[in-house]
Amino acid sequence: MVERYIIPLNGLKEGAAAYSWHAGAEFFKGFGNEEIKDADIRAEAQAVKSGKYIGVDCRISGTVTVECDRCLGDLTLPVETERKFSVKFGENASQDGSEEGERETLVLPETDTDLDMGQIIYDYTCLSLPMQRIHPEGGCDPEALKYLGAGKPEDVSADSPFGSLEELLKGKK
Repeated sequence: MVERYIIPLNGLKEGAAAYSWHAGAEFFKGFGNEEIKDADIRAEAQAVKSGKYIGVDCRISGTVTVECDRCLGDLTLPVETERKFSVKFGENASQDGSEEGERETLVLPETDTDLDMGQIIYDYTCLSLPMQRIHPEGGCDPEALKYLGAGKPEDVSADSPFGSLEELLKGKK
C-alpha cells in the first residue's frame, strides 16, 4: 500500500492534531530523485486550527544514503530539520515565500480540502542536505582514492611532457 502524506483540512477540528509518516527510498524515487539511494525518514506534523487559522509545525528526522562526491561510495547523512508554516486559502495557489514572524505562509486554492505534505517533506529533506557530500577524513574508499591521486606531480615520470613541466617549475623555486 502506498503511504499518503495528507493532512485533511476539510475535517480538521479546532485544536491540535498530530500526524506521522515514514519516507523511504521509494518516496524519493517517486519524485524522480536518483541521488538519494536509500532513506529512513520520519516526518511528524502537528496541525493547529483556530478559527480560520491553520498552523503546521513539521519535524523531519532520520538518515539518507547518497553517493560520496569524492569516492562515489555510499554515504549516510543525518537529516534533522524543523519547519513551521501557516496555511491560508486564496485564489492563486502558490508558495509566496512571505513570512509571519517565524512562519512561512503556504497559500492554497479555496477548493483544496487536503494538504499534501509529500512535496513539503521532500523539499525540506533535500534542503537539509549539505552541498558537498563527502565522507569524513579517512572514510572514503581507499581503492577509489588511488585513482584520484594519480594526477599528482610527484607521480609523473620525468619523460612525460608533464614531467618536463615539473622540472621547469622546480628550477624556478
